[in-house]
Amino acid sequence: MSNDFLNQVKGKMIVSCQALPEEPLHSSFIMARMAKAAKLAGAPAIRANSIVDIEAIQAETGLPVLGINKHVYPDAETFITPTIEDMTAIAETGCAAVAVEVTGRTRPHGQSLADNVKQFRAAYPNTLLMADTASLADVSQADELGFDMIGTTLYGYTEATAGRDLATNDFEYLKQVLKAAKHPVIAEGKIDTPEKLRRCIDLGVHAAVVGSAITRPLTIAQRFMQALA
Repeated sequence: MSNDFLNQVKGKMIVSCQALPEEPLHSSFIMARMAKAAKLAGAPAIRANSIVDIEAIQAETGLPVLGINKHVYPDAETFITPTIEDMTAIAETGCAAVAVEVTGRTRPHGQSLADNVKQFRAAYPNTLLMADTASLADVSQADELGFDMIGTTLYGYTEATAGRDLATNDFEYLKQVLKAAKHPVIAEGKIDTPEKLRRCIDLGVHAAVVGSAITRPLTIAQRFMQALA
């Protein structure tokens, strides 16, 4: 499964189909249909949030899923599949890979990321792990822990990187990640035009994730409205 997934997405775009409870398209049925549209466009895999969405998307499309569970805990800053329980629940869907936040921020219940990875590997040796990172230090930690893929997902979305954009200075930060990472790099975060996607692939990332620009119509509509403001 692991090599199959990496080979299937190499040089291609993974489409993220997500809608949080406060968003108008929050529905596993709608996310499954979004994923079907992505499949028809040629997407080889889908990134999805929550057990119900992942299961609906798998049933609808048959595509491999990069699964997460966005779970906010009152005692932690980490929120993307932050606990071993969250990791296990997502893996139990049979998804190809599970993405986990690796940012150095506090984890729920005092859990250790290293311990979680060790437990997960023992229980799900055939399920890939992707690190959702925000800095070069995070990339280093993810490599040391043996994550199969290194994502730039949270660059620009943590307190230390707030407001930064992956595309700035011709993707200078992404270039640094590509030099530093020992595992395949997945570009993710504000890749909102075909030209940016093409540039990421040309720079040598293994694959890229595009979400909001394709599957969040509220965000898309707001961009157009802002042009008229």
